[in-house]
Amino acid sequence: MKKVILLVSLSLSLIQCGQKNETPLKAANLPVSLDELTVQKDRYIQQINTLTLELNQVNSAIEKLTVNEKRVLVSAIALKTSAFEHAIDIQANIKTRQNLQLYPELGGKLEKIIVKEGQEVKKGTLLAVIDDAGFQEQIDQMQLQLDLAKTTFERTARLWEQKIGSEMMFLEAKTRYEAQKKQLDQMKKQLAKAKIYAPFDGIIDEIFANQGSNVAPGMSPVLRIVNLKSMYVEADVPENYLTAITKGSKAVVEIPVLNLTLNTTIRQTGSFVQPSNRTFRIEAPLENATGQIKPNLNAKLSVIDYINPNAILVPLRTIRENAEGENYVFVLTDPEGDNNYIAKQRFVTLGKTKNEMIEITEGISENDLLVDEGVGLLVPDQKVKRIEQ
Repeated sequence: MKKVILLVSLSLSLIQCGQKNETPLKAANLPVSLDELTVQKDRYIQQINTLTLELNQVNSAIEKLTVNEKRVLVSAIALKTSAFEHAIDIQANIKTRQNLQLYPELGGKLEKIIVKEGQEVKKGTLLAVIDDAGFQEQIDQMQLQLDLAKTTFERTARLWEQKIGSEMMFLEAKTRYEAQKKQLDQMKKQLAKAKIYAPFDGIIDEIFANQGSNVAPGMSPVLRIVNLKSMYVEADVPENYLTAITKGSKAVVEIPVLNLTLNTTIRQTGSFVQPSNRTFRIEAPLENATGQIKPNLNAKLSVIDYINPNAILVPLRTIRENAEGENYVFVLTDPEGDNNYIAKQRFVTLGKTKNEMIEITEGISENDLLVDEGVGLLVPDQKVKRIEQ
């Protein structure tokens, strides 16, 4: 430092001397001949060159002592591990297996509709009655015939036990009785088809037929019954997720029209891949305590297909790519004090992405200082200065 001060002082003295000599020709008693003036001029030029050289040496010494280096300003992120879950989003449809249109099993006139639309009913509740077209009268007549056949069979059996009559008479009475009994049972089953009962607990969603109209088996729907407490969401998933999505995988269901989000788990995965679109079916149950979820609503199903409890996530903007397609980042190394570092290039292996973040599986470690802002200005091993965010 003393040498620098001496050089600066010497330079100032010489400059002052030069300034004292800057006087009019007559005042300085300069020679008036051209040759003498030329010699004087050359001497002054030599002094100026010497001073310029010494001044440059002083500036270099000052620059070295003040460490006046130009560094790129960057910000850096201290890397930490965190739990990471990746999900795939699939368009889904909401369904219920307890959603039935009830058709009559017996053709005829719809005699009575006992329920109303929107009414809650229990399993086994009588919903509608169809005119039996005289089935009951036939059953009553057949019942009389059955009673007679039974009496005849019982008397014949008692006589046969006493060895009175022939075995053929006993067998004929028994056959008539059993045949009559089976015919009556069949007729009762046929008559039962004139009544429509609720197959499960639910709500009468819609009544299609009018009272008094003629209905035909399998062709004329009478009403629809729906159970909204047993809902599920169904989706078709590309086959490349066959091993990632399994029974028990966590999922989230979003129903936009209801502004509703529900947590669920996959309870069933298909064992068959559709050849037309290379997808397999998945299913997850839905809680519907309020009954606002309806069948056939559109939904978005987000299924967790990857979990890493100790993942390193970095912003996508920090990832660079070279001409060979290799991905790399810059990390700060070799701290020199005053937040000065060296930016080292690290080639990395990328994992899955989520919300503008990407997982790094190889290449960097926890506690590394990852360059964020200013990364686009860097080259390998460049000197940088870290700015605090």
